[in-house]
Amino acid sequence: MSADTPPAVREAAGIELVGYHDLGANPAFKLAMQRVDGRYYLYLSHFWRSGWSVVDVTDPTAPVLVRTVDGPPNTWTLQVQVADGLMVNALERATPGWGYDPALTEKVGVLVWDVKTDPTDPKLLAHHDTTGRGTHRNYYAGGRYAYLATEPEGFKGNILSIVDLADPSAPAEVGRWWWPGQHVAGGEEPEHTHYLHGPAYVVGDLAYLSYGRIGLVVLDISDKTAPTLVSRLSFGDLGSPLGVHSAIPYGDVVVVNSEALAEGDKEGLPFTVAVDVADPAAPRIIGWFPTPYPSAGTGLETYQEKGARHGPHNQHQWQYQDCLLHDDSRVYLTHFNGGLRVYDISTPLKPREIAYYVPEDPKERRGVKPVEALVTQFEDVLVDDRGTIYCTDKNHGLFVLRLTDEAGSGH
Repeated sequence: MSADTPPAVREAAGIELVGYHDLGANPAFKLAMQRVDGRYYLYLSHFWRSGWSVVDVTDPTAPVLVRTVDGPPNTWTLQVQVADGLMVNALERATPGWGYDPALTEKVGVLVWDVKTDPTDPKLLAHHDTTGRGTHRNYYAGGRYAYLATEPEGFKGNILSIVDLADPSAPAEVGRWWWPGQHVAGGEEPEHTHYLHGPAYVVGDLAYLSYGRIGLVVLDISDKTAPTLVSRLSFGDLGSPLGVHSAIPYGDVVVVNSEALAEGDKEGLPFTVAVDVADPAAPRIIGWFPTPYPSAGTGLETYQEKGARHGPHNQHQWQYQDCLLHDDSRVYLTHFNGGLRVYDISTPLKPREIAYYVPEDPKERRGVKPVEALVTQFEDVLVDDRGTIYCTDKNHGLFVLRLTDEAGSGH
């Protein structure tokens, strides 16, 4: 166990805590990883401070905070993607109430870093300016192209931007795709507020996009300069006003989830579903994930009662990285105040919860969220090829977990 004192366990079944780090009280968010010369390096973005950290997790029981790097001022740097020795770091204008000062200038787009030469001391290679609000949840799995979720000037909501990284010191956009209505500068009229959340998860010549209120969008990206629509699966008014937050492929199944934007009972029930994409031109819902409920003895009937945000947030994403777990039968999914939930989808018509982990609530705030009850808010999850699970909580830090032999028994 790491030297930092971990929060006590509130609820757990089939999962045990093996390590913890409070990250110097920096609020943690998105995760990425690479393995270099047998060492495992975790890259974490932060809330309420621009920048990110490098943590050596070669020994999962004793994570070591190696370095924290400052990002551009007045800028969200919420997401990192690492592959092929490069890190693609999102830059986004922060939302008011999350630390953004409209009187100050922000930097938008992505930063591209060399994390191959020295994984613990990244070297900046380039800034790719997307204009507008910048980028939110991008996708880079190595190779030549990065797929950005960005709102450039002249558009309403995020669109897809495909960027060529053949020369990582000079990124160049080569293609765009957007839903009709988003190009307001071109005279189009938007129907919604929330569009592409991202990522655009690439499988061969197809990309699966979590496109907000539009739903699940499947694109043919064989021509990077001119992506074309293959299909769209609408979820209507289900979930929050955001619509579809994530759409992650597991073989012929894409697991789609929404995300709560408001706290408590101010929105509809968030959802997670299994979508059959054996025919990408005709996606169809085939399974609904069970809603998790608090364990006996917590005094709660539902997680909605607990306060703050509840419901699904981020899934583990393999993205073809050999240091990460590839298992098309299990879904690792953070659930805000419900901690981490693990599901078996070997029978996708009947997703089944097999394990969960919820720590005690934090004792002090590291930022302005949650606004109401100060409770657990698990944000992101990543699982390495050793089966080690990493989860972030913005008011706790980094949790290092693993499944036990009891996973699946009685759940």
